[in-house]
Amino acid sequence: MKSGLSKTTRNLLWSLLAAVAILAIGTFGYRWLGGPQYSWLDCFYMTFITVTTIGYVESVDVSHYEYGKLFTVFIGLTGIGVLGYVLSTVTAFMLEGEFNEVRRRNKMEKKIGQLKGHYIVCGVGQIGSNVSHELAITGRHFVMIDRDKNTLQNYIEHHPSQLYVLGDATDNEVLLAAGIKHAIGLFAVAHEDNHNLVISLSAKQLNPDIRVIARCHELKNVSKLKSAGADEIVLPDFTGGQRLVSAMVRPNVAGFMDEMLKAEGDLRMEEVSIPHNMDGKVLRELYQGNQDCLVMALQHQSKWVFNPAADSVLASGDVLMVMVNPEGRMRLEQLIQSVPA
Repeated sequence: MKSGLSKTTRNLLWSLLAAVAILAIGTFGYRWLGGPQYSWLDCFYMTFITVTTIGYVESVDVSHYEYGKLFTVFIGLTGIGVLGYVLSTVTAFMLEGEFNEVRRRNKMEKKIGQLKGHYIVCGVGQIGSNVSHELAITGRHFVMIDRDKNTLQNYIEHHPSQLYVLGDATDNEVLLAAGIKHAIGLFAVAHEDNHNLVISLSAKQLNPDIRVIARCHELKNVSKLKSAGADEIVLPDFTGGQRLVSAMVRPNVAGFMDEMLKAEGDLRMEEVSIPHNMDGKVLRELYQGNQDCLVMALQHQSKWVFNPAADSVLASGDVLMVMVNPEGRMRLEQLIQSVPA
């Protein structure tokens, strides 16, 4: 048996093997005792009714043989024992599966309850899967929601450690189970615009500070999604058309941006908000011990300063646009938090 199998699974396999063995022994035994006038099916049937204690008329008459009677007693006692063992292991196997499912669910709910500053992805379709993959490779915690169990299972097979909630994301209880109270962002990427509208509205009602990015198919629904609370609307068909034009008229720029979005790459354009403890500090303090990021621009009082000087004074609420890998982003965030006020 494979060592990776649980004890209950191994017991189940052994019990089934024992059941097959006792049926085979009985079939061959009755064939040998009864003689060729009885078919193999008769012998198997005789073994089966003896083991299961059904008690029909004997299909193989061995009552005139002393050894035949003893053999029937042996098959009956052994078969009943094996059958009881099979039933007990099947029951244990079913209970173990249910117990493991409950334990895994409780463990996942506990992990979700401990999350703070995470993201929620509502919808595990093509776009939802790509969003989740991007969040994963950039080191961000997130919870997935989908009402289709098969869709979730297909994704979890390839990402077994992924946190998820099975349910309808338009339901407030499902959003609460995903930790929306402590989340900082939500992706409403369901297949239908009306679902994304309800998700956006529900998310903002439960957590007014959460940032909601909604997928939209029809241009006429953009204003409705904004009214529902979506902070940003993405139209895949529209942005796809822009990307086609960029590939034609500015291929090098488009190629450079695509390089940062490749699944196997780790270079990204990231934005980092300046907290209160950095108010009045200069930009060069963020370069200490972190050579893995390049500051491209600084947003100060709603104005962008490109390629800011190292002695640029920072203020709380400013936003840095940096080119960085995931490790560099984490070090940058840690460095910002460690700067004394």
